[in-house]
Amino acid sequence: MSAIISTQPYLCQFNQRGHDENGLCLGPTDDVQGGITAAMPGGSWLGALVSGIVSDAFGRKTSIQLGAIIWIIGSVVVCASVNIPMLAIGRVINGFSVGICSAQVPVYISEISPPSKRGRLIGFQQWAITWGILIMFFICYGSSFIPGTAAFRLPWGLQAVPAVLLFLGLVFLPESPRWLAKKDRWEQAVEVLTLIHGKGDPNSPWVIRELSEIREVVEFERANADVSYFELFTPGMINRTQVGVFTQIWSQLTGMNVMMYYITYVFTMAGLSEPGTNAVLLPSGIQFVINVVMTVPALLWMDRWGRRPTLLVGAFLMCFWLCINAGLFAVYGRAPYPGEFISTAESMAVEGPPAKAIIAATYLFVASFAPTWGPVSWTYPPELFPLRLRGKAVALCTSANWAFNFALAYFVPAAFANITWRVYVIFATFCAAMFLHVFFMFPETANKPLEEIEEMFDDTKPGAIKYIGTPAWKTKNTRNLALRQERNEMLSSEEKMGVSGEHKESAA
Repeated sequence: MSAIISTQPYLCQFNQRGHDENGLCLGPTDDVQGGITAAMPGGSWLGALVSGIVSDAFGRKTSIQLGAIIWIIGSVVVCASVNIPMLAIGRVINGFSVGICSAQVPVYISEISPPSKRGRLIGFQQWAITWGILIMFFICYGSSFIPGTAAFRLPWGLQAVPAVLLFLGLVFLPESPRWLAKKDRWEQAVEVLTLIHGKGDPNSPWVIRELSEIREVVEFERANADVSYFELFTPGMINRTQVGVFTQIWSQLTGMNVMMYYITYVFTMAGLSEPGTNAVLLPSGIQFVINVVMTVPALLWMDRWGRRPTLLVGAFLMCFWLCINAGLFAVYGRAPYPGEFISTAESMAVEGPPAKAIIAATYLFVASFAPTWGPVSWTYPPELFPLRLRGKAVALCTSANWAFNFALAYFVPAAFANITWRVYVIFATFCAAMFLHVFFMFPETANKPLEEIEEMFDDTKPGAIKYIGTPAWKTKNTRNLALRQERNEMLSSEEKMGVSGEHKESAA
């Protein structure tokens, strides 16, 4: 959407405000444009909530395939849109698909991944998303040179192709062994574990150990009542629920989607646009390249860094760059001249070296988000919850992401129009708040089996905090032990005690 909202074919097709003195279409009103943009995250919110029920009933793999089918339907509606209501409905349908897939893909990956590679593999999902955004942006950029409505219909139609490939590709992939075990399909669960962790050997110590842990968890959970969303808010679960939900909320409140949805507004205010042209699109596209490139360090080292340090560093750096932009716009910004910009959301104008500094700080902000909150916000929530709750819990967390995505998509154009540079101050304040929240409340989950993470939230152990468990700042990244276990190397009795009792020792 960010590559299309400033082009004349789009502005003319969905024009509500008439034309300027040069005859250029002014497009939808700011409120309506915010609503069009927000339609997709609005649908994603609902899709994410429903996904937990679908995933628990039909499987992780099947729920993702269902999401792919819904995306194809939404893409057809969007591509054929002739008015604003049709466009908004199509984007809601697309959003419903995104909600399902964004919630259940991390669950699926986390349940088939070895602990030492879990962060990297879920990070690959985020990297694939950044590639998709980048490719789609430049398809839109190339299509912007096509005259007429084909300039936006072509990219909106082409976006159905990846969904077809996703559906077909999943046909050849296994179902989650943990979901299979939960449904008493033990033979299939053993086959999948042997395939993905045992290198074809069903007697592999790692396969036997993991199967034993899964069986223990499944039997324990079966002895408990059926799962509902209300269980996520019980005293024993409320801490990890707030951590998971706020991981997704904070990832939105970083302000990254301001850069994604409305980057052309920001760069227009920094002097990179020319009325009636698509000149602003190319420099805007650079941020998507940065997003792809800077996600790579997370793929390589996120499991080595751990979740907590990555989130803390990201929050600090993003707060810094947002403060820089706020200061530059506040000190050097001026009100635009009449007719200088098309949208009222483009409410400031900056020229010269300060404008270049704003562009640089914007790029550095994206470079700070991409290796930190970008991949970790999707890796972290599935690691927090027990098997019986994981599908619904991650669905709830992801729905929080899309609820705030919806709110911000609708809020930002009006905010830029009314409070100008103070928008950056608001997001900088959020980044400072998330730094403190992560430090005091987010435990380290890297390189731990999903079943072992349960122990960190046990508030009956010595030194634990009631309703919280082991204090977050005392949890550790045990990467070396995890690597040795996966290689089926023998551990000393002290190391075995360390694996099973690390949380108790750190809390003492």
